[in-house]
Amino acid sequence: MLVHHFLEQSAAEWPEKVALVCGGQRLTYLEINLMANRLANGLREQGIRQGDRVGIYLGNTVETVIGIFAVLKAGGVFVIINPTTKLEKLLVILNNCRATGLITSWSAATQPDIASALLTSRLKFVLCAGPSTEMASVPRKLTILDFDSIQRDNSAEQHSLVSTERDLACLIYTSGTTGEPKGVMCGHNNIVFAATAIVQYLRNTHQDIVMNVLPLSFTYGLYQLLTMCQVGGTLILEESLAYPGAVLNQMQAEGVTGFPGVPTIFAMLLRLDFRAFDLSTLRYLTNAAAGLPTEHVLEIRRRLPRVAFYSMYGQTETARTLYLPPEWIDRKPESVGIPIPGTEVWIEDESGNRPEPGQIGELVVRGKHVMRGYWEATEATFERFRPGPLPREVRCYTGDLFRQDTDGFFYFVSRKDDIIKCKGQKVAPKEIEDVLHQVNGVIHAAVVGVPDPIFGQAIKAVLVVEDGVLSAKEVQAYCRAHLEDFMVPKYVEVRPVLPMTTSGKIKKRELV
Repeated sequence: MLVHHFLEQSAAEWPEKVALVCGGQRLTYLEINLMANRLANGLREQGIRQGDRVGIYLGNTVETVIGIFAVLKAGGVFVIINPTTKLEKLLVILNNCRATGLITSWSAATQPDIASALLTSRLKFVLCAGPSTEMASVPRKLTILDFDSIQRDNSAEQHSLVSTERDLACLIYTSGTTGEPKGVMCGHNNIVFAATAIVQYLRNTHQDIVMNVLPLSFTYGLYQLLTMCQVGGTLILEESLAYPGAVLNQMQAEGVTGFPGVPTIFAMLLRLDFRAFDLSTLRYLTNAAAGLPTEHVLEIRRRLPRVAFYSMYGQTETARTLYLPPEWIDRKPESVGIPIPGTEVWIEDESGNRPEPGQIGELVVRGKHVMRGYWEATEATFERFRPGPLPREVRCYTGDLFRQDTDGFFYFVSRKDDIIKCKGQKVAPKEIEDVLHQVNGVIHAAVVGVPDPIFGQAIKAVLVVEDGVLSAKEVQAYCRAHLEDFMVPKYVEVRPVLPMTTSGKIKKRELV
């Protein structure tokens, strides 16, 4: 099974079913498959060979979806790049993976700085989508293609492809909250396994309608598309949650059954009155990327008691790793659950031993969803991906600290490099952040360690609050009543927003 077979099989089984609702368009599985075939044939004409990388520098658009499947059908490797990525980083990614082509918008390709910068890359062609612009402003040393022209002029014939499940399907570039971007190598077998496991525990079927506001350049967002194509469901694809009320109105109108979110998204939604919307078709909610504050989990359960809520944990390097079965959410709201089907997960201490329940160690992951490593980054790959006892088996050392209870459920503690050493104690920021989210008026909270001449590190809390009215003394008093003394923030800062990655993680280095 290859990733694009998800689309082809659903197109064969449900050709007239609406697969994608995006940008005012409603496309069936047959239409998407034929459009992907035309583009794949166009890519072949440009000399795309097995394993060639093609960048997709677009947002959540129809062209992005078509581009993903077309690159795979042509035997290539797709590389989705978030359209908010700055020019310098865009070039780093394109040059690092030695991309043969780039699929982007006319508006991006004709910007003078981007147009001139593309000449320094190794690209052979640029495919432009959207309203066409004067081609004179695009570098003529590159072959310039028009998405609409390819759809009009190319054959929709589906060609057989000599590929195996061991071939790469995509590179997903990640740098977390810091560092140079690294391309995570995702094989067809990795993605098919992960998608199948997700479908299994979410109980997805062809009747599901999922609303996705997460970027497709983000693993969590990408798998909304892939899982819906696998089961023959419908994906409602939006650019963002800029207007939460409008998104809930659309969920009501479309009869949405599933909604994936991250903490920032759920914090925005919780400011709305859910009673103003008919969400009777909603079957489940999911949270990943970063841990949802326990207080927010409980509030969602209070407001939507009949909707299944899945707390989850994953990384780009493993796609999805843990999930909490909804029947446990009220008993273990702080947990991110158990391993996804068909995988093994455990904790190791600094000596490589598996500690007793309740003790803290690094999470280690074993299974077919563990990706191949980082593209041409041998040292970084060896640090994170280590060989297992079986031939060609790789284990992922996540760099995240967890504990496990006696029932086998896992709890995120902290990133290894986020641990704060204050007054001789090791402090996990999440424990303080969970308490801060209980303070009346706090919308977002982040805790970091800052240099301190006496304590080594002092604890600093950075908050986003309603109406901006909350004093440091009030916050510290609440923390003293609920935390040990060494965990009470020495500094409290209120900001209008917190710096975020596109995947919804807080850039903590920018808060120090």
